[in-house]
Amino acid sequence: MPRAGVNTPGRPLAPATIRPAGGGAPSSPAMGQLVLAQIYLDRGQMQAAFSMIEVAARSGSAPALNMLGRAYERGWGVTPNPLLAMQYFEMAAQQNYGWAFFNMADLYMAGHGLPRDVERAYALYVRAAQAGVAKALNMIGLLHEDNNPPSIAVARQYYMAAAEAGDCWGALNMARLALQAGDIPAAQAFFCQTLETGFDACFMAMQKLLPFMPAPYGADLMERTNQRLRRQP
Repeated sequence: MPRAGVNTPGRPLAPATIRPAGGGAPSSPAMGQLVLAQIYLDRGQMQAAFSMIEVAARSGSAPALNMLGRAYERGWGVTPNPLLAMQYFEMAAQQNYGWAFFNMADLYMAGHGLPRDVERAYALYVRAAQAGVAKALNMIGLLHEDNNPPSIAVARQYYMAAAEAGDCWGALNMARLALQAGDIPAAQAFFCQTLETGFDACFMAMQKLLPFMPAPYGADLMERTNQRLRRQP
């Protein structure tokens, strides 16, 4: 069965970018500029978004520096530059901004533009989790599941912690493990939680798991998942 939360470029931009935690109040000029940048990104106006992010980053706020790193990582209105992205993530991480640790870990996991380093990524996911990023708990779980031999029991603990903290990927991985164990009621409960907390990329990953759910649960959940996807902007 496909696992959830691995290399998901469609993860929501807002939690990873304009969150006020760890630097900058929501009412600060920089945060207002990031909100405008997010609107430009949603509209596909990448050059305008990058200009606004760059202005916001001059404030030195962690969310703005992190978002500038994301712009260089993803090529939002600028040529992708993983090394420069890492520099901005590091600057945000110096203010203990959780999503900066998470994004640094993702870069080390991907190994695009810099050497792949799973051990360093793991340590950074831990730092992100300690700073309150629930999605990092899911990633730690995935890395334990990737161990040779796999540490499924440990992975399950992290998935459960992520799900309890409101992360849709953690809930989806808990549903997958329950389904593999034949615990259909638990799988259904975690799929329902995924529907409550997820977004489009998470729902599409859920669609790949639902064919393994027995009738009538699978069909009902698939219809609800399709409805959620149709409601996405």
